[in-house]
Amino acid sequence: MPQLGETVTEGTIIRWLKKVGDAIAQDEPLFEVSTDKVDSEVPSSVAGLLTEILVAEGATVDVGTRLAVVSEPGAASGDASATPAAPVAEAAPQAVPQGASEAPSPVPVPVPAPPVSDSPAAGEAVPAAPPAQEAELPLEEAGVQAPSPSEASDTNGKGLVLSPVVRQLVSEYGIDPAVIPGTGKGGRVTRADVLAYIDRQAAGGAASPATAAASRVTSVPASSSAPAPGGDGAHYVAVRGPRDEVVAFTNIRRLTAEHMVRSKATSAHTLVAIEADYEAVERVRAKHKNRFREEEGIGLSYLSFVARAVVETLRDFPHLNASVDDDALVIHRDVHLGVAVDLDQRGLIVPVVRNAEAQSLRGLARAIAELAERARTRKLSADDVVGGTFTITNPGPFGTFLTAPIINQPQVAILSTDGVKRRPVVITAPDGTEAVGIHSVGMLALSFDHRAVDGAYASAFLHALAAAIATRDWEAEL
Repeated sequence: MPQLGETVTEGTIIRWLKKVGDAIAQDEPLFEVSTDKVDSEVPSSVAGLLTEILVAEGATVDVGTRLAVVSEPGAASGDASATPAAPVAEAAPQAVPQGASEAPSPVPVPVPAPPVSDSPAAGEAVPAAPPAQEAELPLEEAGVQAPSPSEASDTNGKGLVLSPVVRQLVSEYGIDPAVIPGTGKGGRVTRADVLAYIDRQAAGGAASPATAAASRVTSVPASSSAPAPGGDGAHYVAVRGPRDEVVAFTNIRRLTAEHMVRSKATSAHTLVAIEADYEAVERVRAKHKNRFREEEGIGLSYLSFVARAVVETLRDFPHLNASVDDDALVIHRDVHLGVAVDLDQRGLIVPVVRNAEAQSLRGLARAIAELAERARTRKLSADDVVGGTFTITNPGPFGTFLTAPIINQPQVAILSTDGVKRRPVVITAPDGTEAVGIHSVGMLALSFDHRAVDGAYASAFLHALAAAIATRDWEAEL
């Protein structure tokens, strides 16, 4: 199992793209893997004949585990005399530097989205991914930061080495990891072990990691008033009729459910919205969109303008470019902008534009388009979807009016850009006279954590953002 990101410690084989006996070229996709950050295709590091598959589909193994054997061309499957060209996808585990900043897997919506947020999109009508695509979301997280991967604290599993996702789970549920039996390599406590322990505590009985994970999926309530982490763990059982179809949750749906319920239980979600006048943006788009596409090879979407306005406005409202850490607010001086990407309406992922505050309008448009394309083609790495400090989700291409997205933990705010339409508006001239005109307008909705800021601060941010969209010299930006 290769190291697919600085903070990744294990992965699940989703699907083998080759079978025993198939020839494989170097760098040809060999299998699909799911981690707690992202799903992706992994290419073969060598060329030859796939003579043995050591890990079955659906199995979760640690980084460094042998997955398959590729032998020299002409070797028969199972031929003991054949000399393997190399063990495929075998990599030594890499230690995570103590104290390193990292983040677990959105979604608005995205996106981590998870993940993540619960609404789709990135870019203006971002093309859908192939149906087989499943990528991790941070909406929680698709852009989220997590506790340091250093050894556990004195009061919470001292001396244990825990992965970031395990550390976050035990912290949020108030569990001492020392009491959890570990089934990982060397007795390490895995995510499945923690979920199994939580379900045993809730049910008062024993459960295996596999059944525990499944029970958590079926127990996620349809209502956002789900039990908070550490709550009574009540399960809701659906009544199944003879004509009902049962569709098992995919990995991205399962993780999105966990992230969204946990986010709602963690943050004091509050929504504030404002109508923004996009007429200045629309004039520039209409004038330059053809030239922009010829020069850059991408469309000039509303999202690019909003992203540029957001990073500028956050300079004056830094408490929204922040994360909650226990009883403190960590204000980030760099803007790592998460943008939720819809994956063929099968899930969301939130790749992150690093140092977005240093990007021009053109630079942001290129970065967002490039990340969206890599998300569609499963080329994102685990490091592409962590570390976000503020997230934008863009359901606007679907013509939405107002969306209340779920915050990417531990961020404190997420912005939804809804549909832009031509509407009659009142226009006030410099001399104070008024007239009715037709402008492009749309809603901006901000979900924010009331623990971090108050409504006045969030509303002032939205007012300044709408003003920037309406009055900024966008012609000069191009």
